[in-house]
Formats: sequence, C-alpha cells, structure tokens
Amino acid sequence: SSGRISTNSFWTSWTYYDSSCPKLESIVRKQLKNVFKNDIGQAAGLLRLHFHDCFVQGCDGSVLLDGSASGPSEQAAPPNLSLRAEAFRIDDLRRRVHDKCVRVVSCAEFLALAARDAVFLSGGPDYEVPLGRRDSLNFATTAATLANLPPPSSNTTALLTSLATKNFTTTDVVALSGGHTIGISHCTSFTNRLYPTQDPIMDKSFAKNLKTTCPLANSNNTTVLDIRSPNTFDNKYYVDLMNRQGLFTSDQDLYTDSRTRGIVTGFAVNQTLFFEKFVNAMVKMSQLNVLTGREGEVRGNCSARNSDNTGFLSSPAGEEKEALSAF
Repeated sequence: SSGRISTNSFWTSWTYYDSSCPKLESIVRKQLKNVFKNDIGQAAGLLRLHFHDCFVQGCDGSVLLDGSASGPSEQAAPPNLSLRAEAFRIDDLRRRVHDKCVRVVSCAEFLALAARDAVFLSGGPDYEVPLGRRDSLNFATTAATLANLPPPSSNTTALLTSLATKNFTTTDVVALSGGHTIGISHCTSFTNRLYPTQDPIMDKSFAKNLKTTCPLANSNNTTVLDIRSPNTFDNKYYVDLMNRQGLFTSDQDLYTDSRTRGIVTGFAVNQTLFFEKFVNAMVKMSQLNVLTGREGEVRGNCSARNSDNTGFLSSPAGEEKEALSAF
C-alpha cells in the first residue's frame, strides 16, 4: 500500500490471507487506532511483546501461553511480568478477527501485526509484515527466557554478542534499540546507574531528576524511556543518547562504544535512515525461527494450546508497558 516501506520475506507470500481472511489487517489497525486513542502507552507494550516473543524460541506466540504443570510460563519470567495487559489485548484482536474468519490467523501473527501498527500509529514508519506464522505447542523455560533477553544493565558488547547469535548486525542492534523511543520503565531497571554511586557518563541534571522519581534503588515508580517525545515513535531516542540522557546502560553504552557511536549519530541526524534500518531489523526479527505450513497450530485462545482448551471448538465466538529487558 502507498507510503509503506516494502520488505523482503524468505518464507511467505504477501497475499497469505487474501482469500481466507481479507480484512485481517484492517480489523487489527482499526481496533488498535481506538485503543491508542484512549491509551497511547499500550503501543510500547505491544511492540515489546513481539520483541520478547521473537527473541525467545522464535516468533511463535509462546510468550502468550499460560503456565502449566510442566512449569511457569514465559510471562512469569522477570522481563515479561509487566506484559499481561498486552497479552489480553492480543487475544481481543484474535476474537475480533476469528469472528470473521474462524481460526485461520495465528496468535503469533497478531503479535507481529500489532507491533507494526503500534510503531505506525505512534508516528513511526508503515511497512509490510510477512505473514504465515503458526503458534507453538510449548513455551520456553524461565532459564531460556532469561538467556535470550539481555537485561537493561547490558553493555554494548553483551548486546552485540547476544544478538549476533540471531544473525543481527551491529546496525540492526542499534536500530532495534530505538524501540525505546516510546514506553516507560520501572526504577529498578536503571537505578544501578544512580545508586550507590552515580554513573559519571549520565548527564547531571538528568540524573538529579531521575533521583527525584526514584529516591531509592528499589523504588516502584516509573519514568519515560525518551524524555524528548515519550509517546512519539521518532529518532529522538538517539538525540537523548548524544546528550547522555539514555536511561539504561544498554541504551547509553551504544553512544559510548566506538563500534556503535557512529550509527547512533547517523540516526540522530537522519530519521528517514533510522526508520529504514528499523524496518529492516524488525522484519528480520519477525521471521526468527517461525513455524510454518503444518508446523504448530492456530490457537483458538492465545493463552492455551488447543489440546488444553477443548471448549473453543464448539463456540469460538463465546470465549471470554514497561521494560525489564534491553528490548
């Protein structure tokens, strides 16, 4: 469609749902437009939910599954504890679409589409999302979840090393970090930079304001990730970094480290370049370890495998924001 950044996909056709669910993307966008009109803060949560799904076990909707006798769900791991409201939002989208096209579209697809619309509807680029993902039959262990989501205390070396295992380039890593142009964080994700000693790299007045919000290392308050335009998807996050006003170690170190500093500067002065590289990295991320064809399933309820949820077959229509990782 006009204005969209076109992207290349390795495993799907752009017409995946043209006959089986032609109104899929318009239903999702229309609903999210209404949601964000009331609470733009949900955009960041939906973007992060897709990140956390893809980084752990691939983009397979596993982050949405409830825990079972076999162990706690991915949502129970510390980086995901604040994503429950967004998980309910995804299942609401599933209900609306499955009302029109019964159990054709997977929950993993809704995560990818909601992330794209969260970016676009908060001011970012519009782009085509490759479709054709299926839902997993199992969720990752807490250990695997933690191993695949670098904490906000990570330095650039840790980020680049972690994401290189998923074939992300240095530019991809800096671009994906730009997702922090929207959203909020709890104090505990960055007070390691304030207490017991203040990170000398952090801008002094920025640190002083953060200490007002977070008077203790374990304060339960929240603050915005991008002080210049917290609810707009733009390149101001990189301007923050150049002014030593990045919130997390994983943010600010991108400007400190010589390998990534030039990329940060490039994005800070050229939003079009940032948008282009962000889209490339997002589309690459959205294809991590996907299940396709006859692999996995299309869930009738995003929080449960079909084998655990026998009720959906008879009455499918009758079923009833913040960062703790570097992404």
